[in-house]
Amino acid sequence: MPVIEAREVYKVFGPRPERAVERMRAGASREDLRKDKLTPAVIDATFDVAEGEIFVVMGLSGSGKSTLIRMVNGLLMPTAGTMKIAGEDITRLKGKDLRRVRREKVSMVFQHFALLPHRTVGENAAYGLKVQGLNRSEREKKAEVALQMVGLEGWGGSLPGELSGGMRQRVGLARALAAETDVMLMDEAFSALDPLIRREMQDQLVDLQHQLGKTILFITHDLNEAMRLGDRIAMMRDGRIVQIGTTEQILNDPANDYVAQFVQDVDRTRVLTASAVMEPAVAVLGSEQGPRAAHKLLREHQLSSLMVVSRDKTLQGIVHEQDVAVAVSRGSDNLDGLLRSAATVRLDTPLADLMTAAAESVVALAVVDNQGRLSGVIPRVTLLNALGDPNARVEHIGPDQEVMA
Repeated sequence: MPVIEAREVYKVFGPRPERAVERMRAGASREDLRKDKLTPAVIDATFDVAEGEIFVVMGLSGSGKSTLIRMVNGLLMPTAGTMKIAGEDITRLKGKDLRRVRREKVSMVFQHFALLPHRTVGENAAYGLKVQGLNRSEREKKAEVALQMVGLEGWGGSLPGELSGGMRQRVGLARALAAETDVMLMDEAFSALDPLIRREMQDQLVDLQHQLGKTILFITHDLNEAMRLGDRIAMMRDGRIVQIGTTEQILNDPANDYVAQFVQDVDRTRVLTASAVMEPAVAVLGSEQGPRAAHKLLREHQLSSLMVVSRDKTLQGIVHEQDVAVAVSRGSDNLDGLLRSAATVRLDTPLADLMTAAAESVVALAVVDNQGRLSGVIPRVTLLNALGDPNARVEHIGPDQEVMA
């Protein structure tokens, strides 16, 4: 079950907003409604956020993203549609029940920190726990742990005014972590920071996500930030979600001209990773197999080399055609002396970091996961294709010949 579920959510400001929703469903435009002093901020938004996912909502000012996040935490109620947090429909909750969900299941990190200036860093980090009713000693312990997570160990007795902007945002992040809620909502959380500090905070958020597995809904107007952080991205325009997808899907298959124009200047080499461009290996050789099996695979698939893997697909190395031919002629029945090291890259290696490895390797790069298992290969021409025209085709016309078509 998704942690956050939005179904056909609308938010309209102005007189008789419910009637405005009916008109939009019948085909009325935003401009039609504005003539009647109605402002449709979010229109027919439907999405899910899975447990442990960083889901980024990206859009320019006025796109509706901030209104959307305020409906997720119950600060605003939808005009129509349903919004669920961990299975509870918050559109049906009121008073203490709504406050309970917001207190126990959702924490917020704001753009301008929202710290209490006359309370210490430790007290600010523990504030959500105080609202939850934890006793002082327990909340101080949890706040101290959260401050350590964000690199602010030893700063608990300081006041927010004594900290830099980046440090104050770390306090806001620590407060959200200390609350130990299922969901973290981050509304333009890093946009007030200098570029270098902003990148540090992005790195820290990703690291914390790997450690804690929080479910995060992150709002931003910065496409590079969205693509750097998001497992998936929802692109918003004029109140509507126009595309939801991974970074690779949005870059390589934009839903419309608006999205295509938005992503046209993105540095693909810094956004796309090896996993986005790799291909399945045409054939692989088991490490328990011998030169004759290797020779057969090389001939059948017209290859000049083969990746060699163990039974659990851990990459052992690579064998080349000429070495295999010599071993067959000598009657060898194992791969002793034939295995050579393969040029390997990780699944999350950016394309920009593949160029040197590709230039130094005469065969395809091997893409491995964190356990060293073979996930795919990247021939040099595939990498060049990804760096150039994303719509170009690669044709294989022979065992060692590939051309751009």
